[in-house]
Amino acid sequence: MMKHWIEAFRLRTLPLSLACIGMGSFLAAAEGRFQWSLFALACLTTIFLQVLSNLANDYGDSIHGADHAERLGPKRAVQSGKISSEAMRRAVALFAGASFLSGCLLLYIAFGFNWQLIGFFLGLGLLSILAAVGYTVGKKPYGYLGLGDLSVFLFFGLVGVMGTYFLFTREFNAGMIWPAMSCGFFSIAVLNINNIRDMESDRQAGKFSIPVRLGKRWAVRYHIFLLAAGLLSAIVYTLGHYTSGWQFIFLAITPLLVVNGRAAANYTPQRLDPYLRQMALSTLLFVVLFGAAQLIF
Repeated sequence: MMKHWIEAFRLRTLPLSLACIGMGSFLAAAEGRFQWSLFALACLTTIFLQVLSNLANDYGDSIHGADHAERLGPKRAVQSGKISSEAMRRAVALFAGASFLSGCLLLYIAFGFNWQLIGFFLGLGLLSILAAVGYTVGKKPYGYLGLGDLSVFLFFGLVGVMGTYFLFTREFNAGMIWPAMSCGFFSIAVLNINNIRDMESDRQAGKFSIPVRLGKRWAVRYHIFLLAAGLLSAIVYTLGHYTSGWQFIFLAITPLLVVNGRAAANYTPQRLDPYLRQMALSTLLFVVLFGAAQLIF
C-alpha cells in the first residue's frame, strides 16, 4: 500500500516545486539575508503543497474522466484502483492541513506577531491550497478551462520566488520579477510537455488545456517560446546586475532546453513522459547555477 501512495505523491515533481523556493533564497542570500530555519520551513511547506496538488490531481482527473485506460502517462492511483476515492479524499484533506500548519509556522518564524504581514501571506497560502485542489477538483476545475498555465506562472514563478525573497528580507524588489518569470516560464514548460502528451485523452474528457486549444503545431511553438522566455528573463536580470561574465553560467542549461524542445516537436506522445522529469531537473539546475553566480560574483 505504501508503494502506491509514494507513486501517487509523484516525487519526480518535487524538484520543480523547490526551484522557486531555491531562487528566492539564493537572491536573499546574495544580499546576506538568508536563514536556514526559514529555508527549511519554506521547502517543507512547498513539498506539502506539491504533494497536495498531485493527490488532488489524481483524484480530480479520475472523477472527471481525464484518467482512463487509454491515457498515455503513468497510471494514476484512483483510476487504476490502487487507492480508493475515499482514501484519496482523506489524503487531500490531510496534506491541505499539513500545508496550512507548516505555512503558519513559517510565517511566525519570518514575521513574529506582525499580523499585517501574517494576514497577507496567510491569504496567499490559502490561495495556494485552493489552487492546488481546484486545478482538477470541483464542478468547474480551472485546469479544464486551460487556466493551469496562468496558475503555474503565478505560484511557481512570481509568488514562489518573490514571496520567498520577501520572507527573508521583508522587502519587495520589483527587479526580482525577472528571475521569478524565468522560474514561471520553465515551470509552465513542464506542464506543457505533460499536456502535449495527454492531448487526445484530455480532449476526450473535455479538458481544454492550452495544447488542446492550440493543436500540436502551435503547442510546440508555444513550448519553444516558454523555453526562450525563461532564458531571456534571466539574461535581462543579469545584464542589469552585471559584474562578471561568469554570471551567465546558467546558459549552460541551453543544450538541455534544446533537447526538450526537440522532444516536444519530434517525439510521439508515448515517448514524451521522460521529458517532464528532464525539464523539471533542468529547471532546478538552472536555479542552482543562476543562484550560485549571484552569490559568488
